[in-house]
Amino acid sequence: MTNELTVRVARRVQEAEDICSFELVPHEGDALPAFSAGAHIDVHVAPGLIRQYSLSNDPSERHRYRIAVLREPTSRGGSAGMHDRVQADDVLCVSAPRNHFPLAAAPRSLLLAGGIGVTPILAMARALHAQGSPFEMHYCGRSAARMAFLDEIESSEFSRCVAIHADDVPAQKLDAKRVLAEPRADTHLYVCGPARFMDHVLETARGQGWPEAQLHREYFAGNPTALATDGSFEVRLARTGLICQVPAGRTVIEVLAAHGVEVPTSCEAGVCGTCLTRVLEGTPDHRDSFLTDTERAANDQFTPCCSRAISPVLLLDL
Repeated sequence: MTNELTVRVARRVQEAEDICSFELVPHEGDALPAFSAGAHIDVHVAPGLIRQYSLSNDPSERHRYRIAVLREPTSRGGSAGMHDRVQADDVLCVSAPRNHFPLAAAPRSLLLAGGIGVTPILAMARALHAQGSPFEMHYCGRSAARMAFLDEIESSEFSRCVAIHADDVPAQKLDAKRVLAEPRADTHLYVCGPARFMDHVLETARGQGWPEAQLHREYFAGNPTALATDGSFEVRLARTGLICQVPAGRTVIEVLAAHGVEVPTSCEAGVCGTCLTRVLEGTPDHRDSFLTDTERAANDQFTPCCSRAISPVLLLDL
């Protein structure tokens, strides 16, 4: 892990059903690297197991990072590891913050959070309030019992800017068409949460005429698809001349590693963008959740942890 930091778990709090927050403070020294709203850190949960968690606290704070982790029923070890093993006073290795989901310079912001997607959205709300920048936030969940930080939001100075939508209260359910009914040139939309929630919000926004450049999103989980029609393809490295065959059932990352070529990775699910690699020739088969539709259409970069190739050959800038 690059830019590795050692932190101590100062507090562990049960924030909602299946959601724990972890307050991380410097193991040595007084301050942590600064971060901006929307940033995340990589957490070394166990040997060989690294996961990304968004920072939910005020970006002006340097004495702590706060993350929240939803225990996933189909956990591959990350969320279960955080819930089962990590306790107060434990020492963890984390990365310095990185931000693939930053706030744009815009007069007005519309924030939509679904479930655990509230973590980066809450940091955005805090930052926008501190800047005096107008915003509207909608926080959606299956029930209040499964929604973290409700008390914190309701007692905040910006609570009047937040609408709570619990699915088990019919009068509270989100009406995306109503919320997104009037696209404004001065407003940018930010959405984070489960894939189905995000897809619904983004599809509704596009249907209501929101320009793609004003839509910002961050997925928490990837859904790389292994198709029965997957075949093999060739990867060529422009800098070294190495030629590798990538068979069905193996990723580009795995094949390159077998040939001694290490590409930085983290999530291995096409979510974080750590492994993003330039494509000089050929057409990728994009299976990530990181790139925008416009970036995918350019076909000049791809995520080798999960994406493949439509063309017989990909020439990579490696």
